[in-house]
Amino acid sequence: MVAGPPRHALLPLTYFVWSFIQGCLFLVFQKSRYMKKTAIAYVMAGLLTVSLTVTAQKSTRKFIDPANMDLSVKPGDNFYLYANGNWVKNTPIPGSKTRWGSFDQLAEESSQALKGLLEEAAANPGKNDLMKRVGDFYASAMDSAAIERLGAQPVKPYLDAIENLSSKTQLLDHINYMRSHAIAGTFYSIGVRQDAKDVTKYIIGLGQGGTTLPDRDYYLKNDARNQKIRADYAKYIATLFKLCGWEDYKAFANAGIVMQLETAIANAQMSRVEMRDPVKLYNKFSVDGLSAKTPNLNWNNILTQLGYKKRPDSLVVSNPRFMVFIDSLLAATSLPDLKVYLQWNVMKGAAPYLSKAFVDANFAYNQSLTGQKEQTPRWQRMSGLIDGQLGDLLGQLYVDKYFNQAAKNRMLELVNNLQSAFDHRIQNLDWMSAATKQRALAKLHAFTKKIGFPDKWKNYDGLAIRRDDFIGNVLRCNQWNYEDNISRVGRPIDKTEWGMTPPTVNAYYRANLNEIVFPAGILRFPFFDFEADDAVNYGGIGAVIGHEMTHGFDDQGRQFDADGNLNDWWTKEDADEFKKRADQVVQQYNSFTVLDTLHVNGRLTLGENLADLGGLNIAYEAFKLTKQGKSNAKIDGFTPDQRFFLNWAQVWRNNILPEAAAQRILTDSHSPGVYRANGPLENIDAFYKAFNVKEGDKMYKAPEKRIRVW
Repeated sequence: MVAGPPRHALLPLTYFVWSFIQGCLFLVFQKSRYMKKTAIAYVMAGLLTVSLTVTAQKSTRKFIDPANMDLSVKPGDNFYLYANGNWVKNTPIPGSKTRWGSFDQLAEESSQALKGLLEEAAANPGKNDLMKRVGDFYASAMDSAAIERLGAQPVKPYLDAIENLSSKTQLLDHINYMRSHAIAGTFYSIGVRQDAKDVTKYIIGLGQGGTTLPDRDYYLKNDARNQKIRADYAKYIATLFKLCGWEDYKAFANAGIVMQLETAIANAQMSRVEMRDPVKLYNKFSVDGLSAKTPNLNWNNILTQLGYKKRPDSLVVSNPRFMVFIDSLLAATSLPDLKVYLQWNVMKGAAPYLSKAFVDANFAYNQSLTGQKEQTPRWQRMSGLIDGQLGDLLGQLYVDKYFNQAAKNRMLELVNNLQSAFDHRIQNLDWMSAATKQRALAKLHAFTKKIGFPDKWKNYDGLAIRRDDFIGNVLRCNQWNYEDNISRVGRPIDKTEWGMTPPTVNAYYRANLNEIVFPAGILRFPFFDFEADDAVNYGGIGAVIGHEMTHGFDDQGRQFDADGNLNDWWTKEDADEFKKRADQVVQQYNSFTVLDTLHVNGRLTLGENLADLGGLNIAYEAFKLTKQGKSNAKIDGFTPDQRFFLNWAQVWRNNILPEAAAQRILTDSHSPGVYRANGPLENIDAFYKAFNVKEGDKMYKAPEKRIRVW
């Protein structure tokens, strides 16, 4: 991504606590798209000139502002600081944020826009059904007094039901009941997704789950940072048990039980790097065959209890070893301990939606992980929740008020131009055979392009939203999403669905649909602006487009064909050559230090790093075919090529709290902003020429050592 539910995105999706069923749904939103293969000839300069060109002379705005730069830094030593140094020094992180940069500023603007829409909808519930549902949800979410009066009452019936279980048979049935009623999901994830090897069909998928901390390493590493986080997490568990009525000694004992079980589960999970291999994650079983491997889990019964009226004969398991472990864990763990674990899953899912004491405890736990100084304002948390739960309703209001249709048209033209530039680059690769090139070009030209907002909106039929029932609204939304997901089995693949909502400041590529998607929220400066010159727009949104296109050919995406199927279309020789070059990217990023002794994980971030390098190369090639790209006329003292690279770096500027930086190293498939800016540039000849980078400069690489992939 410029990463969520989609496989790849420019940035990780903003986390909205969206469900009681954390870890329950396997809503991978994978889709397929068959498009007729075409052979589009490379479009030469006259045809490739982008309509985004609006000369800088028409605007007094400084799209590249020297005031944000640190001209004392040599561009060849640290281009990120040269382009952004004064901004970095002079821009504090707001107290309610863990990071602040270009993406975050635009996300804040989107959030403010949603607040205005929701407040208007809440004040005018009778205007229309769309406004009534989002307005009533927001009104219920902002009624803090009503929520405070309830305290722990909303979860007590669920906790009591677990307490009253008298056998493991009852407990196993109750796990399925909770999952099917959107109360909580435990131990593993399950849901309907596109079959990666037959994208014309939906299939049930099982994935690992069962833990709360953001990554297995938090449970397994014994350095001081992770020990502290585990201690704070245990305190959080105990606090929620106390808030729900347990005595202190019992609450702390329960925290120990949860920590012991989750640590055992973490040991059985694949690492994030292992999870990057789509072939390794595709393990198909018959329902009876999986039941034989997990004798305590009868999957025919489970699927029936989960509400699957229709279901295929088989399902896909991402980590079979993990499911075998969960089966044995259920057998080996005592009934009282399992009940504690189930109760914890109910509590943690509900905490963000309960009274202030629960919300504050949840924030204190997240502070330990991220370093965030102040709690996010309630209106912002709730607008994010509603965007996540009723995104297609709220998105319609957002698009109607804020989206310019002309931006969509110009974006489509730019996408087509970048596609043509990528075509040319593939044809001229010196390391790929003609046979693989032909298949690569077929895939490139089969891309589906989605810009701005969906052509078809969900209407959430049957979903009841009440103005006086916040927690009920959350539960009913979760239930609706669950039932919508399981109903997909046997239905045609829905190719119109989006994995992000229109206000989202992000973009993504989805392998099983072979599609690139750009929500309305990202079509703003520094990515895109009608008044900006081509250099700025190509260095911004152009590179984003190229990034998402390259995801179709990164270490994961290259394993899917033009139709979106997991299918090896490479010759062995070409695949080996790709892997050799990809390993060079891994080594480059492994060398980057982030915090103390923490380094970028070059293997975990490989897909995004490849997409950054490929995307920037593609965008630059397309830019050079524009009128400005062919000239050398300076604007505000900078040449066109310099402005192109400066805006690229400007996109990635951000300040981040140390705790948040440490968390992202473990969990984020994206490199830190400074290395997203600098890393690709070390391998691009045009950058060296634009800023006179020479041997002896810290970013200098000899030409023969510069990495060439796409």
